[in-house]
Amino acid sequence: MRGSKRFERAITAIDAANAEDPQRVFLRDHEGPKEVVHAQLVSEWVKRLTEVPSEELLLAARAQHLRRWEVPRSTQPEGRAGYLRWRSGLYEFHAQACADILVREGYTHGEVEIVTRLIRKVDLRSDPAAQTLEDAMCLVFLEAQARDFASKRPEMVERILEKTLRKMSARGRAAANEIELDAQVRELLDRLA
Repeated sequence: MRGSKRFERAITAIDAANAEDPQRVFLRDHEGPKEVVHAQLVSEWVKRLTEVPSEELLLAARAQHLRRWEVPRSTQPEGRAGYLRWRSGLYEFHAQACADILVREGYTHGEVEIVTRLIRKVDLRSDPAAQTLEDAMCLVFLEAQARDFASKRPEMVERILEKTLRKMSARGRAAANEIELDAQVRELLDRLA
């Protein structure tokens, strides 16, 4: 049950692990290690998108990119195939790191399985919780990273935003209208919507 001691301990352990991220960011009223800030924002979006999010969904939101900096993109070859291998490997890495914490904090096998399936993006289109998490992740990308991506990779930004919008539900796309975005990113999103 949310608010339980094990839930609070698990969130604290996830945040402590992510606090080791060497990259720091400032976004909205959050400042700190990148993965801590992004996890907090994903959690906030999940709470905004879901009236009563499950404990498992909140844990998955917090652990979605657990210790991500430990597996840099350079661990796989350049190109789409390398990117896809890197990304699917990350899903497993994040899920296992989260499972280790949850088991240590007393979660059952079934509870751990639900959280790790969400992190692995299993049943993305058929599971409302998985879609909510995907929407939250996309919203954080738009809010936190789209502008920098547009300035560093202008030749790819339209394609990336188009793919982002395709991954989102109608509810998630509507929530994107609430975000204060860079003018270029907002113009592209409005055109692609």
